[in-house]
Amino acid sequence: MVCIFLADGFEMIEALTPCDLLRRAGLDVRLVSVSGAPVVRSSHRVAVTADMTLDAVDPAKVEMMLLPGGMPGAEHLYENTALREMVKRHAERGLPTAAICAAPFILGRLGLLRGRKATCYPGFEKDLAGAFVTPGGVVRDGNLLTARGMGVSLPFGLAAVAMLLGEEKARTIAASVMAE
Repeated sequence: MVCIFLADGFEMIEALTPCDLLRRAGLDVRLVSVSGAPVVRSSHRVAVTADMTLDAVDPAKVEMMLLPGGMPGAEHLYENTALREMVKRHAERGLPTAAICAAPFILGRLGLLRGRKATCYPGFEKDLAGAFVTPGGVVRDGNLLTARGMGVSLPFGLAAVAMLLGEEKARTIAASVMAE
């Protein structure tokens, strides 16, 4: 299962584009509300109904954790102690962990980016503690995937597909949505 975590103020395209692409690839993707309520509002006040709440997630069944950006959504994700612990344990076990836009700061503050290449929305670099910050739109370093922002949501989602199912599957999905 792939979990995409949502908090009020999330950037919609950074959550829903990867969700769409990962589901097209045949993966079980769940939108997970960290607020306890099933409906989460995006940064532009669009209501999205999550598939489940954080308390229903079994970390042992999660293949990938994905953190969308958007403010104050990313800050709300970080404020959730249970989510922080879940993300930290997941990434430290070497499992795929992805964050886009402002959300890579969560990985940085958790100490997960030390000695790793990463990118983020401009202005959040100071929070990527110990990372080799690169200007790339989408950066993969082992089990970690980071991206700069909304404009690279499609390549970010395809990179997530590639992490889980391989480059050939990502190319097939890209061709099907005319991204190539």
